[in-house]
Amino acid sequence: MVIGACRLHLHLPGCASLKEKRGRLRPLVERLRREFNAAIAETDFQDVWQSAEVALVVVATESGRVQAQLETMTHWVEDHWPDVEVQQSQIELI
Repeated sequence: MVIGACRLHLHLPGCASLKEKRGRLRPLVERLRREFNAAIAETDFQDVWQSAEVALVVVATESGRVQAQLETMTHWVEDHWPDVEVQQSQIELI
């Protein structure tokens, strides 16, 4: 069994409040859960208006599959969520 975790550091330009930030992040997190059947949570920068860190976690039997799925999820955010900028991504396999 291989566990993969990916941390995405996101920039949310134009957010002027925490309420607006949550309103933009919540649909992204829910859509990622539905599309990829992965565990997702906001893990850092909860009190910063225009920044967020989201952790994505998947489990599979092969490390290549885990790596590919996390990379696919990262690219999906970049391609399908234009109001969020992925500033950094970091993948770890356990």
